[in-house]
Amino acid sequence: MTETDQVRDALTKVPAVTLGFWIIKILATTLGETGGDSVSMTWLGETTPGAAQSPVNGYLVGTAIFGVLLAVLVWAQIKARRFNPWLYWATIVASTTAGTTLADFADRSLGVGYPGGSLMLFACVLLSLFAWHRTLGSVDINTVTTGKAEIFYWVTITFSQTLGTALGDWLAAAPDEVPPGIGLGYLGGALVFGGALAVTAFLYYRTAVSRVTSFWAAFILTRPLGATVGDFLDKPPDHGGST
Repeated sequence: MTETDQVRDALTKVPAVTLGFWIIKILATTLGETGGDSVSMTWLGETTPGAAQSPVNGYLVGTAIFGVLLAVLVWAQIKARRFNPWLYWATIVASTTAGTTLADFADRSLGVGYPGGSLMLFACVLLSLFAWHRTLGSVDINTVTTGKAEIFYWVTITFSQTLGTALGDWLAAAPDEVPPGIGLGYLGGALVFGGALAVTAFLYYRTAVSRVTSFWAAFILTRPLGATVGDFLDKPPDHGGST
């Protein structure tokens, strides 16, 4: 390891991308999905999963609540002098929870449905990555060593979490729900995204595909995988869940 690498590792406040990272990421995603649903559907009055809502609703209020929490944690993450795993993963959970309520608001309350919401959020991810690369010259997480890079990092992560929620709901929701989905169910959706994640891992380890591209693809795919598992665990049987 060169002296430059040692300095970079000392400055970075994101964890090494290992198998443990992905396991915790999926678990955090599952927790964020169930937490977001608990607030928007239970605490804030929404009782019918998949039902359309007005713009001023549980999804919007839930997004505001978790958005404030996320902003506070990102601020603390940027101000921290060194990597703190508890702070980092708390921020990840906050981004997944805010992403859950924001995706539901985009898909259901804005009237664009799952395809429209997914395309809109995918565009946000691409724009965030473009602005990050245009400003700092790289979107590699190993270069996240400054406050400006951290801001781009967390903005991109939040959009990717939100996109993952929309994709998971799109595949899992039944065609007769509001908004309509593809109808694979939560377990079916989990299998699809788990398979896509396995393909991404194969390409990463067995081909010359870009490591940066592989990371962001995997980061997005772990979100709907955790989301579909979380929905299966917290939704009633008549809506495809287990509880």
